[in-house]
Amino acid sequence: MAGKIARFALAALLLALVASAALAAATLPKPPPVVPVKGMVTMVDLGAGYCVPCRMMEPVLKEAEREYRGRAAVVFVDVTKYASLATSLGIRAIPTQIFFDKNGKEISRHEGFLDKKSISAQLDKLLAR
Repeated sequence: MAGKIARFALAALLLALVASAALAAATLPKPPPVVPVKGMVTMVDLGAGYCVPCRMMEPVLKEAEREYRGRAAVVFVDVTKYASLATSLGIRAIPTQIFFDKNGKEISRHEGFLDKKSISAQLDKLLAR
């Protein structure tokens, strides 16, 4: 009887350890996105969920991401989660869009809402280089 109780207690302890490890892994913060994307023309949009113009950018970014998939990277960075990345990029206002050439050199930046036509024009220009 004591052996069964010991095995049950061990199994319960192992189950609790596995569950706590899974929970800890699920709650660990993700590393910041790597920007610019190596070897690709990259547009980085830095914003936050509380910012109205940033939320207005969401469908524009999704459309650009679909349109340029495989040719250019379109990356969103939430400044509330990755403040150090925003600081290292010299962000003063949100939303801010930064365009990098395929060598990782910053070519231009824009502060505020940016429409799809303007994004496409900048990405197409960088892709043509």
